[in-house]
Order: sequence, then C-alpha cells, then structure tokens
Amino acid sequence: MTPLHDITLFPIHINFMSITQKTPPPDFLAKMARLLGDEFAQFKQSYSEPPAVGLRVNTLKLSVADFNILSPFALKAVGAHEPAGFLVTDGSKPGSHPYHAAGLYYLQEPSAMVVGGLVAAQPGELVLDFAAAPGGKTTHLAAQMQGSGLLLANDIHTGRARLLAENMTRWGADNTLITSAEPAQLATQFGPIFDRVLVDAPCSGEGMLRKLLFADKHGSFEWSEAMVLACSRRQTAVLHTAAELVKPGGRLVYATCTFSPEEDEAVTAQFLRDFPQFALIDPPRFAGFSAGRPSWVDDALADETLQKSVRLWPHQFPGEGHFIAVMQRMDDGKPQAFGKSFEFHRPGKKELAVWWAFAQEFLRMEVAEERLLLVNGRLYLLPEMALETGRLHLIRYGLLLGEIRKGYFRPDHALALALTPEDAADMVNFAADSDEIAAYWQGLDVPNAGPDGWLPVAVDGFVLGWGKRVNGRLKNHYPRGLRKTRDWRLETE
Repeated sequence: MTPLHDITLFPIHINFMSITQKTPPPDFLAKMARLLGDEFAQFKQSYSEPPAVGLRVNTLKLSVADFNILSPFALKAVGAHEPAGFLVTDGSKPGSHPYHAAGLYYLQEPSAMVVGGLVAAQPGELVLDFAAAPGGKTTHLAAQMQGSGLLLANDIHTGRARLLAENMTRWGADNTLITSAEPAQLATQFGPIFDRVLVDAPCSGEGMLRKLLFADKHGSFEWSEAMVLACSRRQTAVLHTAAELVKPGGRLVYATCTFSPEEDEAVTAQFLRDFPQFALIDPPRFAGFSAGRPSWVDDALADETLQKSVRLWPHQFPGEGHFIAVMQRMDDGKPQAFGKSFEFHRPGKKELAVWWAFAQEFLRMEVAEERLLLVNGRLYLLPEMALETGRLHLIRYGLLLGEIRKGYFRPDHALALALTPEDAADMVNFAADSDEIAAYWQGLDVPNAGPDGWLPVAVDGFVLGWGKRVNGRLKNHYPRGLRKTRDWRLETE
C-alpha cells in the first residue's frame, strides 16, 4: 500500500495537516475518538508504544522450522493466521543481515501479513496484484503459489515497479510477470481471467502514523478530511476497474492501511451496490481480528454484511492497522480465454548455443527451451503459465537469466537468487559472520582456490550472488547498487 500523497496518479491539491512533533494530529485524534468511543483511550495509548518489527519467512527457500533453527534473532510467532510470520523481539536489525539479502525473509509490518493470508492464492492459479509495489504482499502470494501458476504484479509508477522487481528478485520466484500500467490498460488487455485479484489501495495511510512517529528520521504525516474523501473517490474508481479482471467464481480482495470508514466500509458498500454479482465472504477469524463497522456507514449504504470485513487495530493486534474485505464473484459464466504467445521474442540458434554452453558448464538445473525469451539481449525464463501482454509496459518477463552480448553470456543476479545448491555445478559457501561474506557484500574480491569459472556465492547454504573464480581469486559480481559501504557486522551493533 502507498499513501495517497506519495502517488502522482492522484492530482489532489489540499492544505494538509503535518506532524511537527511526535504526536498524532489533533483532528485525526478527534475523529478517532468520535468513532471508537470507549475504545479510544486504548487506541491512543497504542501510539506511545513502539511499532512491532515483523518478518515473514520465504518458504520458497526454506521451511519455517529450518529458519527457526538458523535465525540469529529472537522471534515470537505473530499468530495462527500466518505460520511464516514472526515478531523480532530483541531489537535486532534483520534488514542489515546477509540472510535478508539472500531472500530468506521479507520485512513486513505484521498486520500487512494478514492481507496475503486472506487472499490465499493457490498453486496453479492466475493471480493479479493490482498495486503491488514495493512487493511485500506480492512475495506473500508468490510463496503461497509455490512456483506454480502465474502472478502478475503491477504498479502504475515505473520507478516503484522497478523496486518491486528488485524485491521479487531477492525472493527468487520465477512465476511472476511485472508490469507498469494504468488500471484501465490491464482491464482492456486481459478482461475477466484472474482467479484472485488483490487491490491494496492507495489510501490516506493512517495505519502508517505510528511508524512515522517512532522513525529515527522524522517524517511528515499529511492528513485532512478532504484527503480522506479524495482517497475514497479514487479507491472506488480503482476497485470498479479491478472488478473487470475477476473471472466468475474468482475473488477480489480490497485492502487499505487506514482507519477511515469513508475509505473502508463505505468504499466496500458502494462497490457491492454497483456490482451485485460480488458478495462479501466471511474469512477465517483469528485473535485480534475485529469485524467491520456497518454503523459507521451512511444509512443509504449500511449493510450488516459489512461485518464480514476485517479490521485490525493497533490496540488489539500486534501491528499498525489494516482493513480487508474479501469478495467473491458469484455469477455463473465461462472464464474468458487468454492469449499466451511470445513467439516474436524467441531466441535464435546462436543465442541458444551461447546459453546452453553456459548452462552445461556451470548449472545443473533443467530449463525448458520453449520457455526461453530474448528481449534486447536479455534472456528470460517465462513462467509455465504465460500471458500475452500486448503493449503493456513490461518490467520483468519472468526470471531474468542473464544477458547475451557478442557471443558471451553474463548471468544475472536474479538467476543467482533463484538457485538452490543442487542447481549449481559448483558453489562457494561462507558463514554469515565470516570475513569473506563481509568483504563480498561490500563488492570486494575474495581469495578462493578452485577451477576457474562462474559460481554462486552462498551464505550458510543460501545463494547471495555471483562470483567468478580466476586464478585462485573470486572476482566480485554482486550488483553495485546493492553493495554495503562498510562491514555489515558493524551495522547491527
């Protein structure tokens, strides 16, 4: 989710109320007091408590049980609703650990984990994350799908879509297409073909307030009632477009990280009135899950079924707050067929020969030749289930294997992060706290004896990136933009 004021998609000009000290805006508190009544004191008290630090284990790379054995952090399970989710309880900085760079977990606010859990994507499905950047919920859906089916992740802003691609690279998923397109372009290109569509809508971001209050570098929280209403109008329009992409029997999940009923129950109620073929379904309930509030909606839209939506409050749940509505398309109908031809991007014989020469020497993974795609010298491995994307702006066509230039193949970081030890002909492995990992992560070469050639560099058995061994020295091929400027071990002290 992205707060509305961070997105140029929405041309809104409002005089905002900004935080100038570490307290919530008075008008925001007054509104919450009116809504919550007797609960307000607990709600307000939650803003004096630091936000929880959460991480979700990447079950594409290791089991939760194995991560518990490996983890250097003190962890507490977030709850039965998310078996792979944990709270970090010892003040550690998991984002500064090489396990994070190797994609073993995603740092995610605990209530945001609930959204992916309620989408409940299944292997083999066609799934759309409508506004996906920076990618937390996308990684969750990818883990649920276990590499089977197709996950289309979109963000309207190209820069944010590239950040999404970077996070998905670290996750190691190979069944994802990433686009940067307008909502209407997606609806026109695909129509109602998706089993599940997630709309994690841009909103006023009230659920991000506590994180801003406790941030080391003080930020601003821009809030006004006018902004809330502007968000509501835009969310309604986005949700209407998303409905055009859900196949009969499919599910549409609407989520925000805000508390305002104008953006939550009211948007949901208006959508259900405009699209009677959709109905709210009652998802599983766990500790800390609160029901939606029909009484907070105008009488013209009030409907007791709004209680089937889920509210997460910072005074009731170990997170910052979310609203989630799970809706199903109930009408009968045959799902629309979808095209999947990429024939004009198939690599030629020369390019295939270059790839296979590299793969046979340095890899032990099976790659189906019919899934290979060559775009501007970049070789991709398409997901098994592919979509014809027409004129949409594609950021990533699947798994980027590498580049072919002048008869030479250079492997990409994305390929490294998708490898297991069994996929490589050779691999060099170092302990997380070793001098070698500290040096490698900074972009330095490392002494290493053995045959010359490309090989993955791993941290405790999990690939971190590429190295190229030359004359007993491991040349560093870790991406420059991801390198540490100093020994990572100093950042965690």
